[in-house]
Amino acid sequence: MHTPLFRSTTLLLSLALAAALPASAAVPSPFTPMLDSTVEHHHLPGIAMAVVDNGQVVFTGTRGERRAGSGEPIDADTLFKIASNSKAMTAAVLARLVDRGLLAWDDPVTKYLPQFRMHDPWVTQHMQVRDLLIHNSGLGLGAGDLMLWPEPNAFTRTDIIAGLEHLKPVTSFRSGYAYDNLMYVVAGEVAAAAGGKPYDQLLREEVFIPLGMTRCQAGTWSVAKVGNVAQPHARRGSGNVVVNADTDIAPDLTSMAAGGIRCSLRDMTRWMQVLLDPTRVPGWLSEPQRRALWTAHMPMPLGERQRRWDNAHFSAYGYGWRLSDMDGQWKVAHTGTLSGMYSSLALLPDRKVGVVILINGEGEDARTVLMQAALKHYTAPAQRQTVAGYTEQLQAERTQRRTTTHALPDTTARKPAGVAATAQWQGLYRDPWLGQARLCPENNTLRFSVDKSPTLRGTVMQLDSRWLVQWDTLGADAEPWLQVEPGTPPTLRLSAIDPDIDFSYDYQDLHFTRIGDCP
Repeated sequence: MHTPLFRSTTLLLSLALAAALPASAAVPSPFTPMLDSTVEHHHLPGIAMAVVDNGQVVFTGTRGERRAGSGEPIDADTLFKIASNSKAMTAAVLARLVDRGLLAWDDPVTKYLPQFRMHDPWVTQHMQVRDLLIHNSGLGLGAGDLMLWPEPNAFTRTDIIAGLEHLKPVTSFRSGYAYDNLMYVVAGEVAAAAGGKPYDQLLREEVFIPLGMTRCQAGTWSVAKVGNVAQPHARRGSGNVVVNADTDIAPDLTSMAAGGIRCSLRDMTRWMQVLLDPTRVPGWLSEPQRRALWTAHMPMPLGERQRRWDNAHFSAYGYGWRLSDMDGQWKVAHTGTLSGMYSSLALLPDRKVGVVILINGEGEDARTVLMQAALKHYTAPAQRQTVAGYTEQLQAERTQRRTTTHALPDTTARKPAGVAATAQWQGLYRDPWLGQARLCPENNTLRFSVDKSPTLRGTVMQLDSRWLVQWDTLGADAEPWLQVEPGTPPTLRLSAIDPDIDFSYDYQDLHFTRIGDCP
């Protein structure tokens, strides 16, 4: 429970921040037409955006609704899922613990989590705390993400740590970059062990409270009590519909340290201001630890678009941040992606500029073009284009990619797989890290389901001589081929139908072995 002194301090801070956040309509701003054009071209249910220049908030803008059709407007205090922008906050918690002498970046992970195991015992022994943050584990892109998403599911952080031993690496340890989420879950547990408190409590004590981020939420919390919460949306035809809506109580997400934090525009603006100017909260983080967060620890591939749009020459990962150059200026940034929620935050530290974008719909392209237009206002005003211009370039890239890569196969001729004809393959199966699955008849159809992930349930369909799983609630872009391989016992494998599938559907890492008959 907060003390009266803390409540008074928080109230004064909130009033000060409210005064610092100008209404976007009060003064004409170059960012207003950018925001409006983004909403117009990308048909978003809602969006919030803020810009900090020389440490001062020069623009805030909100558009749309928390829930499409509800009439409930988004404002500066509306909570959004910030997704992988959570990673920078996890890194900050660890940096605070380093400052207090409770851990060191080069400590072995097993010092804090003796049960930690990777597939290779040598890697287990040599994995350091710092390695958890820079995507150098040797695992493939998104390996094990099916234990985190889609939500809800029944996997715990203990399951994540236990499952790592069964995920086979695709490269040697520390030899290259491949984005993963599981290591950040481990990092949150390392922080909890070193700090002697649950991760969500550490997050509040080390980041939210000292920085005045009064609306941010993590762990279990009451959606009904906190209120003003944006819901995720998906495009359906010409409109937006809510998907994966909150219940009254938000659960303690296993993915919290990797992507499970929610914050408001006001919170994220405060976060940017303190990162850009440490004198706002003196002593919150030492200079050596601030440098550690933004040091290039792991080289990253430099994309062709990044070269063209940013005139970039390098790309690397720090502790929870992506680092690069943009038109000769240092850029520190990250994005966040969840089903129906997108975020983007970028800083130009040398000139104390920051931009944050929060979206409660399918907003990957929207955040890309809006962020690009906003940053070009500072890095290369003469070269900047309109949001519409950047949108056209993205569409042209997508068209080009479709003509040069394998086309998505036509699966419209699918039909339900016969129950009788598949009797020899039916049964209970088990994957070493995802757990038990079922390939069993139900109401005269063949069904596939994963026990701990209720969203991974669907009907097995036949297309010529192949099978695929038509998920009950997930879209066609998440559908896999299902292949039964004869043997004693038989095994099951899944593989993505769509070559551009989200990497978190890491079907290629699964290997189910038959363990028994259907009940």
